[in-house]
Amino acid sequence: MSWLHRMSWADFWYRTCSRLLRTKPVGAMLHRGSHEDLTELPGGSVVGLAKVLTTLDLVSLGVGSCVGTGMYVVAGLVAKSVAGPGVILSFVIAAMASVLSGVCYAEFGVRVPKTTGSAYTYSYVTVGEFVAFLIGWNLILEYLIGTAAGASALSSMFDSLANHSISHYMIAHLGTLKGLGKGEDTFPDLLAMFIVLLVTLIVALGVRNSVGLNNVLNLVNMVVWVFIIMAGLFFLSAKNWEGGMFLPYGWSGVMQGAATCFYAFIGFDIIATTGEEAQNPNTSIPYAITASLVTCLSAYVSVSVILTLMVPYDLIDGSAPLMEMFAAHSFLWGKYTVAVGSIAGLSVSLLGSLFPMPRVIYAMASDGLLFRSLSQVSAFTHTPAAACVVSGTLASFLALLVSLRDLIEMMSIGTLLAYTLVSVCVLLLRYQPDGAESEGLPGKDHPDVDCSSIGDPSDHESEPSDFHTGPASPLQRLLGAHYPNLLARLGVPSSLARPTAWTGRTVMRCTLAFFFLSFLLWSTVIFGVEQGVGKGAAVWGLTAALLAAALAGLLLTVVRQPQSGRTLAYMAPYVPFVPAAAILVNSYLMLKLSPLTWVRFAIWCAIGLLIYALYGVWHSSLEVSAREEEAHASSYQRFDDHLDDTFSAHESDPRERDNGPYRGWTAPEERDLHYQNHAYDRGPGEDDDDFGYQRGGGSHGGLRQTNDHSFDDGYNH
Repeated sequence: MSWLHRMSWADFWYRTCSRLLRTKPVGAMLHRGSHEDLTELPGGSVVGLAKVLTTLDLVSLGVGSCVGTGMYVVAGLVAKSVAGPGVILSFVIAAMASVLSGVCYAEFGVRVPKTTGSAYTYSYVTVGEFVAFLIGWNLILEYLIGTAAGASALSSMFDSLANHSISHYMIAHLGTLKGLGKGEDTFPDLLAMFIVLLVTLIVALGVRNSVGLNNVLNLVNMVVWVFIIMAGLFFLSAKNWEGGMFLPYGWSGVMQGAATCFYAFIGFDIIATTGEEAQNPNTSIPYAITASLVTCLSAYVSVSVILTLMVPYDLIDGSAPLMEMFAAHSFLWGKYTVAVGSIAGLSVSLLGSLFPMPRVIYAMASDGLLFRSLSQVSAFTHTPAAACVVSGTLASFLALLVSLRDLIEMMSIGTLLAYTLVSVCVLLLRYQPDGAESEGLPGKDHPDVDCSSIGDPSDHESEPSDFHTGPASPLQRLLGAHYPNLLARLGVPSSLARPTAWTGRTVMRCTLAFFFLSFLLWSTVIFGVEQGVGKGAAVWGLTAALLAAALAGLLLTVVRQPQSGRTLAYMAPYVPFVPAAAILVNSYLMLKLSPLTWVRFAIWCAIGLLIYALYGVWHSSLEVSAREEEAHASSYQRFDDHLDDTFSAHESDPRERDNGPYRGWTAPEERDLHYQNHAYDRGPGEDDDDFGYQRGGGSHGGLRQTNDHSFDDGYNH
């Protein structure tokens, strides 16, 4: 640790940030997933995830993971205690937010198809390792909660069919537990624990087996859905919506319900985790995401209409709403038919929640951010067996000890954060120079750039190239000949303009500012404007208006920057407006969740940060690769230990670097001036990479580029 005494705080801070912001190159992942049926794993093994999933399988996974819990549990709970019949609007608003995030997921699924890990992998490519770990860690939380909630709902369904004899037996022989959250008593749910372990075994036996069972249960669920709609038409009563009963909790209840209902649309996230097992991810992922969102919205809205018109919202049964709504009308045959569908729907929802969780753990463990033993793939089943066992065990204990109501309250926050970060990632990548995805985000070519002082984008345009602009937008068709004049007045660059490192850096800063200001805006609205009175409300309203104007200015700045000319099989429409809208909607829904949910979220994040600080940051594949490169470089004899080895004879004049190949924010040229100003004495054999951060691209003294190969190298350890 003698180097620590010779290093200034500025150097220490810079090296720490370099570790946290290092990115995984897209090119290395595409190379890793280029095998026909198998992928290369740590230790030189050739056993990998089997590519057997069709587009229909992905749609079935997405729909199944949503419709079960969302239709049979969430709709009744939200209608009864949060929004009343306004739950219909809650589902529509949640679906709109999901569509905004879904198109971003679809683009990233095409942009980075040969991967597992979903939002975790996407953010690792663009934002950096630290943010990627946080997103992956919170996705694990959401899947844990979803799995436990599905098992608890199934247990409640069986208990209801048995006239609550199961719960009475458990309470009589095992006692009760003090629940979390509202503190309601619950009993140790051994049946829910057994259900989780059984589904874990099915998932661990192989993707083909689990998807086959998923498809069968989905078919049963869809048949019962049609039955509910057709049979419910005979028991409708418009009185349940009259006299202000449609919105008994007001619009605030509708929006709070939308935050909870958002969890019912996480199917496209599950689809995105299967990119390494899909036969044709480039087309399957975007099609499956679109189909699953449309199907789920149709199911939720139709069932919510039938439920709230058959039963007054305050009389809805919280544990089995769809079963009991037929029992309330003495239609017992309908009750038992719905029971069959409930079992199938909740089973497939449980399967859909448990299916992606070990794959996220597998992706993080393969990168070294979690324990590498969790990345082992079974040679017999071609599934991440170790991750399946760990995830199933954790979910089973959660189902055993936590009540269904408390689980429902904990569902949405991590998913909303993950979706928000994916929208940020898509917005960033669209405005980076061509080829920048494999190098990381923009470097500090212009450290003094400010989002409020943007010059003419044409000053930074690269040479024009052929670019297919695609069909005319609706706005372009509406304005006709006035459309080019509008773009010129707004300062929008032409379609032939190409981004540079400077414009990419500008978009990055504006996007991050937009992300944080969106939370500040909605905090002002929710906790200031909505709760204020008199002059206080006026002050909060003025503050919110100023924040909204600042957000509009940031968005206009982004619009004035040129986009990448790269075309993909699927691209999110109306960028940057769609990702910006997704950020705004998701941040609002996050702030509508209860304070207790945020406390639980903070505790879970604290545990994750401890794991990352003590293990992940030191065992990351990028860290291991950087240390290997340092050891390789130190094996050569140094002729002069006092030379500044950050200088290379091959480097151009620093003033000309912006014209060379784009290398990202970890490139050596981004650090030269920093180390010239903060130089310190090195001991024998010490190098710039002693501390594990990346070198950038290019040919510098014969050292290969760590950022281009670190992911592959990490798989050999």
